[in-house]
Amino acid sequence: MNPIALLMIAGLAGAAPAWAQDKTNDQATEEGRQKNNEFVSDATLTTKVHTALMNNVGLNTLRSINVDSDKGIVTLKGRVDSEDTKRRAEDVAKRVSGVSAVKNELRVKGG
Repeated sequence: MNPIALLMIAGLAGAAPAWAQDKTNDQATEEGRQKNNEFVSDATLTTKVHTALMNNVGLNTLRSINVDSDKGIVTLKGRVDSEDTKRRAEDVAKRVSGVSAVKNELRVKGG
């Protein structure tokens, strides 16, 4: 086969049609939007849980309880003074709008 024809065939085989490239870009853009929205939603949910804890459990929880959110699942970490505070923190977090589940990894000081 002619070397020029081989180069042309190889070039055509590697080129994607314009509509396929646009679709890929659109998909990447949509995936980026979804990730940004999840991040914003997670950050908002974390703030809402922190606020609820501060209002219901006490101001000192801001320093002792770490709140993390991932797609509606809230994780509570840190040390608290009592089993009662640990239980109340979980109950408060569960009542926040947007929370689908709570992982209570709080530890009681001295326990």
